[in-house]
Amino acid sequence: MLEVKNLTKVYDGGVQALTDISFTVPSGQFLAVIGLSGSGKSTLLRCINRLIEPTAGQIIWNGVDITAASPDEMRRIRRRIGMVFQHFNLVHRSKVITNVLAGRLGYINPAWSLLNRFPDQDVKNAMRQLARVGIADKANMRADELSGGQQQRVGIARALMQDPEMILADEPVASLDPVLAHSIMKHLEEINKKDGVTVLCSLHFLDLVHRYADRVIALNEGRLVFEGLPSEIDDEKFKDIYGREAERVG
Repeated sequence: MLEVKNLTKVYDGGVQALTDISFTVPSGQFLAVIGLSGSGKSTLLRCINRLIEPTAGQIIWNGVDITAASPDEMRRIRRRIGMVFQHFNLVHRSKVITNVLAGRLGYINPAWSLLNRFPDQDVKNAMRQLARVGIADKANMRADELSGGQQQRVGIARALMQDPEMILADEPVASLDPVLAHSIMKHLEEINKKDGVTVLCSLHFLDLVHRYADRVIALNEGRLVFEGLPSEIDDEKFKDIYGREAERVG
């Protein structure tokens, strides 16, 4: 269970990114986070694993207060929280398999990672995860030789190497065309349904929300303005939330 309680984030300069956000996510749920650009979606997801430090409020995951965790505790917590990024966040000059193995950095001796040495079991697991997302044949290519959709699959395989209990997907398909977007979302859906991994995924497209999410929350200018079923968010509801002139998500 993930509990977000009265979460607030104010950036330097007084920019209010999140204001008093509260919601819960049962273990194993697929939660979509929607909102216009600048609504606070990325800030919210990055506060959950403290890539961004919250200003106020609590984030409690499986009974552990993430917001009160020490640096050592956060390293252990982050091992089980995978992150999938909009722009993939790969080391472009490195091989695909090396990027996937980066998902094990929280588990191995740091000196090994500097030498790019990983246990054989991790290398075999990395190949299994690449096979799972359909790109095992790309293992020894440089990451920047892959298409956008393939790079995002590498990002998913890297997250899976953490043996995650939760995945935070920060607009993972925003830069992909609709066909590729569905292929990526299907991988996240399988991880959610088959492995029981909780998924929080920020999305721009209502059709993807309707197809893949169990529940949805909507942010507007850093405030939570809707929480409910995807079927409750249609074009009219979207316009009610964001204004008649708002560009439709999807």
